[in-house]
Amino acid sequence: MNNQYKIQDAARILVVDDERANLILMDRLLRAEGYTNLTLIDDPRQVMEVYLQNPPDLILLDIRMPYLSGFDLIEKIMAHNDPCTPPILVLTAESSRDYMLRALQAGARDFIGKPFDRAEVVARVRNMLEVQLALRMAHDQKDLLEQVVHERTREIRETRLQVVQRLGRAAEYRDNETGRHILRMSHMSALLAAQCPGWNEDDAEIMLHASPMHDIGKIGIPDAILLKPGKLTPDEWTIMQTHTTIGGDILSGDTSDLLRMAREIALSHHEKWDGSGYPAGLAGNAIPITGRIVALADVFDALTSERPYKKAWSIDDTLQLIRAEAGRHFDPHLVERFLSVIPAVLDIRARYAETEVDAETAFLERY
Repeated sequence: MNNQYKIQDAARILVVDDERANLILMDRLLRAEGYTNLTLIDDPRQVMEVYLQNPPDLILLDIRMPYLSGFDLIEKIMAHNDPCTPPILVLTAESSRDYMLRALQAGARDFIGKPFDRAEVVARVRNMLEVQLALRMAHDQKDLLEQVVHERTREIRETRLQVVQRLGRAAEYRDNETGRHILRMSHMSALLAAQCPGWNEDDAEIMLHASPMHDIGKIGIPDAILLKPGKLTPDEWTIMQTHTTIGGDILSGDTSDLLRMAREIALSHHEKWDGSGYPAGLAGNAIPITGRIVALADVFDALTSERPYKKAWSIDDTLQLIRAEAGRHFDPHLVERFLSVIPAVLDIRARYAETEVDAETAFLERY
């Protein structure tokens, strides 16, 4: 009885009949059974507006009406593709088998001819509402669960990105760079990736978050080598080059697109188009495009940025070098794409320019 009360209290019922007397009769019948959330319409042209504003849980529908027949309304309701389309109970004086089959085939759930038995109508209304409200509840719970999963996935993703960004910062601090360098080169990398065939917006965003970890392997390089102010000896240079494979090891073992790309970048961003790079001496298209992209963005920003131990190159001098290195250090096709977006690259430089605090911090950390 308690369950029945809840159904009667929650159910929204729409009754459509062009005969006002029939509406009054149905209103009294349903209210006598405890249903109070009723909408009565005698003009079928108003049905869809009402339906869209407040979808009912059950529709009681006449067939023969002016302007729009019951069949027309069934077609319109079904075309709306509501995930919880309310059941339609046809109540009509047209009780022939052909009418019944046509209504059921169009999408009606049940069919009762007039004059009808009141007890039968009440029983069918209750049964159909029980099923519909259960379906709607399940659908609402599914939506709620999807929202919870979406929110949790977003939180996990943000947490992972924060960890990734901090890993990138850790490597830069070991090398006396600033966080602004990471921001600039990662945004430049994402910008360049977006110009490449086959790369979509999601891929470019992964590049944005993966590229900051390109030098994470420097964590494993001894300070005496990493921070040495002078030229490295051949043995020291060999050790320095291992930061690529160390980074690959640190980032290995994860199946996410983000960390797989980060590992690929860590291993390949010092390879050169002509095969003279390291650690594997890859050449041309054998170098992953992710590494080729980051190599170009990283060198551009490194050259155009001032550090306590060097002055910044001018933009013209840097671009002249990049053009000269196309086909040797850099992928020539990427160089062309990079040059085509120089205004956007310079905008990134301005947006994430070094501050006095950044410069002072880098100086103190080095000395």
